[in-house]
Amino acid sequence: MNYRHQQIAVLGAGRSGLAAARLALREGACPVVYDTGDAAKLAPMAAQLAAEGIPHVFGRAVLKEPVTADLVVISPGIDAAWEWPRRFSDAGVRLIGETEFAFSIGTVPVIGITGTNGKTTTTELVARILSCSGQRTVACGNYGVPYSEVLLSGEEYDVLTMEISSFQCETIETFHCPITVWLNFAPDHLDRYPSVVEYRAAKMRIFENQTADDVAIVDARDPMPAIAARKITFSAFDQAADYTLDGGRILFRGDPVADFRATRLRGTHNAENLMAALAVGRERGLAYDAMMAAAADYLPPRHRCEYVATVDGCEYINDSKATNLHALESSLVAMGEDVILIAGGKQKGLPFGELRETVARHARHVVLIGEIREQVRELWADAARCELAESVDEAVALAHKASRPGQTVLFSPGTSSFDMFSGYEERGDTFRNAVTKMN
Repeated sequence: MNYRHQQIAVLGAGRSGLAAARLALREGACPVVYDTGDAAKLAPMAAQLAAEGIPHVFGRAVLKEPVTADLVVISPGIDAAWEWPRRFSDAGVRLIGETEFAFSIGTVPVIGITGTNGKTTTTELVARILSCSGQRTVACGNYGVPYSEVLLSGEEYDVLTMEISSFQCETIETFHCPITVWLNFAPDHLDRYPSVVEYRAAKMRIFENQTADDVAIVDARDPMPAIAARKITFSAFDQAADYTLDGGRILFRGDPVADFRATRLRGTHNAENLMAALAVGRERGLAYDAMMAAAADYLPPRHRCEYVATVDGCEYINDSKATNLHALESSLVAMGEDVILIAGGKQKGLPFGELRETVARHARHVVLIGEIREQVRELWADAARCELAESVDEAVALAHKASRPGQTVLFSPGTSSFDMFSGYEERGDTFRNAVTKMN
């Protein structure tokens, strides 16, 4: 795609927006970066853009700017339905996402990994497996480095390993992945989407441009509509899948190919992440032994079923990244049937009542935090004993008081953290610190 001399409005001055603006400038376009954030707080960013020769408009002045652009590139955190970007689309200006924009310039094939949960772990696993086998790749997209930034780096790759969110899928036009991975699906982001139907439809767009020559690696338990790509299925629970779990062994169509117990991963959800990664590697021509050698010492990113400490014979697990109910349920089931659960956080319309039976089977005691704590206590009152805490520190203290040797204290909130914290990382660090102070 030739963008030379085009006027490109880049909405959002975050990392992906800035990378898109720089890529547009490199391609000979005339980018302008817009951000409705506080102009005073964005002053350092303004100075940086000015030094690079990239015009910008920050703060309330954005909404008064005339709509003059040949193309809009929108950052994934900005909803195209909001009034601000709609000013452009209503004026007939084409609007695409940063992922679509970079794809129109890049030439390296993409492995696209999506799903409600497990995207980052699987993306890292795939990148590690490919890299250790001599295939040049980088974990990028929704995780790590934005797509545009990869193109700006000048590094040469054989394939890109890309985590893709529903927000990035929303604005797909030509974006195409020879290999896609669909890890799972569960209600989430209902503060952005009107319903689960719209959320699922956004994620499904990852398959939109695949053909019969491509492959889709999908969760066997998630019903799929007709898609053009050849399907490879995986599941730790459905023995009819291509990749299955038998004890600790991973089987491919009935034949043992790997031992999950040889890794440092925990839980059936991570067994499924590994299955998906192995399936990608197989499609890239790699042997299972070589892939498992690369995966053996891999540790998932922090705040994802992360072991923190053992205190008085009880293990404490930090799963602060569990920002939806599917993640909470997966972690709770993976930890067995003697769990003390700490959950709760921001109200974002998730149906916590649907987890009542799972909580009854696996949680011996529940401590609830955040703005939804009283609502969840009412929903789970007949499933487990529920206590309320004003803070994570108090929740850890109550969990410790209720625990006994051999149990697991699982911090898996099941919703986002923005009622109390800047993000799941700060929330998880607070939990870690509270546990460490006891040890």
